[in-house]
Formats: sequence, structure tokens, C-alpha cells
Amino acid sequence: MVVGWITWCARPSGVTLETDGFFWACPRYRCFGGHLRRNRYISMTSSDSSLPPVSPEDVAPLAAAVTGSVFLPGDSGYDDERAVFNLNHELVPAVIVVPENIADVQAAVTFAAEQHRPVLVKATGHQVVGQARGAVVLSTHRMNDVTIDAVGRTARVGAGVMWSEAIPKIAEAGLAALNGSNPTVGIVGYTLGGGLSPTLGRSQGYAADHVRSLDVVTADGKLRHVDAESEPELFWALRGGKGNFGVVTSLEFDLFPVPRLYGGGIYFPGERMADVLRAWAAWLPGTPETMVSSFAVLRLPPLPEIPEPLRGAFTVSLRFAYTGTVEDGARMIAPLRAAAPVLLDTVADMPYTGVAAIHNEPTDPLPYYERGIMLREFPTEAQDKLVELVGPDSETTLWIAELRALGGAWDREPAVPNAVATRGLPYSLLGVEVGPLSEEQRLKESVAKLFDGMEPWRGDRRVVNNLAPEEAGDAVAIYGPERYERLAAVKKTYDPTNMFRFNHNVVPAA
Repeated sequence: MVVGWITWCARPSGVTLETDGFFWACPRYRCFGGHLRRNRYISMTSSDSSLPPVSPEDVAPLAAAVTGSVFLPGDSGYDDERAVFNLNHELVPAVIVVPENIADVQAAVTFAAEQHRPVLVKATGHQVVGQARGAVVLSTHRMNDVTIDAVGRTARVGAGVMWSEAIPKIAEAGLAALNGSNPTVGIVGYTLGGGLSPTLGRSQGYAADHVRSLDVVTADGKLRHVDAESEPELFWALRGGKGNFGVVTSLEFDLFPVPRLYGGGIYFPGERMADVLRAWAAWLPGTPETMVSSFAVLRLPPLPEIPEPLRGAFTVSLRFAYTGTVEDGARMIAPLRAAAPVLLDTVADMPYTGVAAIHNEPTDPLPYYERGIMLREFPTEAQDKLVELVGPDSETTLWIAELRALGGAWDREPAVPNAVATRGLPYSLLGVEVGPLSEEQRLKESVAKLFDGMEPWRGDRRVVNNLAPEEAGDAVAIYGPERYERLAAVKKTYDPTNMFRFNHNVVPAA
């Protein structure tokens, strides 16, 4: 198994990820000549508050009321709690509350309402929209309880739990979850955005499809237990509507009896991209829903931590997760192993606790820009175009272009419908560039060139977890008019002043 190739940058405490993204990075900022500046940020003034600072006198009653911590700018601990995964972004809130329990969350939301301030929930900090200037930030990483019901096949997790904290406990019961590809993804944020699992998603659907219940503090400070019976409209909206409707303090979801996988990645020379891509695209229609796969184009840096076959190389990779037998899995992917010379093959039988090695993504902060779109089809013409855009004869500097094949249960409505908008779209395409803020325009243009080129096959909806910050104003297009109208009505009921607006925002209905 190829695990731990790269020693990533030191991570501030409590910083993890809420996205379905896939990217590689330079450790210790070496690829960027030391030009990174964490005290700089991409301005997002369209949604930032112009409220004045909070005084120590104003915040004193809140600090006295909570069990956790409260920080103002300049306090020791403020910088650690405001740190986010993307080093090209920065949060500069008026107040940071680090809650330890539900009462702390309620106190913070009540304080924000009294101050007429917006609230941002930062479980881990990968997907950032705006600076949260003037806002109250809830950094929920201390709310990390995990409870497994092995008989009922469910898990209940707190607001700040990461997949890396939950998967080992789930696996102890011989079970698995619809986790993301990165172990440092925050479970709540990932699930509220839909949750596109690269291990079990094709057979089970979106993570949001398997939510049993949520405990939520809404803008009025009330704690609500939300399920299909108690609050049906809010239950529908939370599962896919991301962070628009309140602070989720705990989440209960289904687990599945999957103790192991046949999974990993096969790496080929980038010059053989066309052969590998066409073989994979032709192979997909004959595969069962128990086989999940994706295709990635990688341009990795020349660092000693990366194995020699891939170090500084342009490669393509096929990734697999199969819940059937090793023998069936090996037989199934044999034609792809023969598609081109293999540089590295890590596909093997693994315990479910090893799933992070399939994509082998970074777990420490880095400076990057990413966006994702959906494709409604991927015919030969689209395959040729992708090779033209990111293949061996292109001039792209993209670190990663990843195409995930969906279908199966991802296309089916769950027993209790939800707000996930991307059913019926068979592919998710992600573009990632890594570089400092001084290269922001180049990073954006590089990713945009990929998506502009794939425009003829582009779907009209998007995965919320794969959106860039500047797409925050596109919620109607993201969800579609009918679904957005319903979300806006729920927003009006539970967050009429748009307290929770530092996100890909659904505005309360008029």
C-alpha cells in the first residue's frame, strides 16, 4: 500500500476538511519558494458583515455562560481556532466560540441574535466562503463524541467529528459508513452537502440519503430533534442544503455490514492517458454497483517523499473500491491493468479501516483552488476533449483533474427524499490547482480552462461540497429553481434573518 508518501505541513489544531475534493500538495511550502502568507486572504466582501468589533464587556456574559472557550481578536488561541485548511483563505470573525456541549451552542447563537451578527459553523474548515468578518464563529471540534449501535447499524456523531475519528470505531463493529475519500473530512459538513462516498456510494447512494436524525440549534436558539416525522421540511432541507439552516450538534446515520474492500489505485504513464481513459470509459457500463471507480490525471512535484515511479511525473490513475471477493475484483479490473504499462499498483484486499489509502489525499493545510462540475454524458468526443485539455500535449498546470463515475444508487431517490440536486448526472469532474495567493488569477484560469472546454457536456447542477467560494451566489443554479424555492421557504421558517449565510447561501423567501 502507498501510504504516507508526503510529510504534509503542520496543521493547526481542529483544522480539517468538508469537501469531496481530491488534491496533492507541497509539504512545508517548498514548491512555492516560501512565498505563502497565511495572513492574507481572498476577499469575499459580497457576504461579509460590516458590523463593529465586539468589546470585552459585550462578550463577558457569553464567556461566563459557556463551558467551552470564547476568543476575541488578539486573544491567545484566536488564531488557532480561526485557521482553515486552505491557506489562501482566512477567517477574521468578531468572536470565536469553541463549544463543548449543546448549551454552549445555544448560548452562542442567542448572543449572535442579540448582537444581530451572522454565524459561521467551522467543524474542520476546508470549504470556506467569505471571511466571516463581524460574525460569530463556532469551532465545533471539541464536540467529538462517537456512539455506535452495532445491532441497529447506526452511528451518532457530534458536530466536530472527522471520519478519521469515526471509521475505526465503526469498523470495530464490522460495519462501514458512506465516508468521504479524505479521512480528515468533517462528517456533519460532508453529509449536509450530500456526501459522495467513493467506497459505497454507487450501491447505497449519497450519505445524506441515510441520515436517521439530526439535533439542530436553529437561529432562535432552540434545540430541535429533526427527523422525517418531527420536522419533515427541515429534515428534507438539511440533507443536501449544506449549512443554511442551523447548527447541527449531532447526526445519526446508517451503517453497512462491510468489513473489507478490494481497493486501491493503479498508476500509468501520463503519455498513455488516452488509452487508459478510453479503456476505463468502455469498461464502466458492464460493472456492478458494488464497484466504485474514478479516473485522475496527476502532475506530482519532484519531492523525495513521493515514490520514484511517480516523483515529479505526469501520471494517470484509476482508483477502485469493490465490496465483492478479491477473485472477482481482480478478474473485473484485469482488462484495465492491461490498458497500458503499469508504474504502480496498490489494489489489494484491505480492511475497511484502510480506505484512506485508495485516494491517499493530504491531511494538512495547503494553498489551493478547486471547483467541480457535473457531466451529463461522457461520449468519445468528450473523452478526446479531456485528453486535449489535460493530456500529454496540453499546457495545463493543473495538479489534478479527477472524473468520478456515479450512477447506480446515486441516481435513486431515497426512501425519504432530500434536497440533493445531482441525481441522474453520471459523472463528477473536479479540477484542483495548488499555489499561493499571489498566483490566484492563474489558479482560477487554469481550472476554468478545463471546465470551459468541457462545457458541451456539462450538467446544470453541482455537488455543493465541490464548489468554489465565488460560486456562493449561484444557489438557484446549483439546486435548480423548484428545489431552491422549497429550500428558501424552509429558510424563511427557521432562519428568517439569514443568520447562517457564510455558505453557498439560500436566501429566505420573501
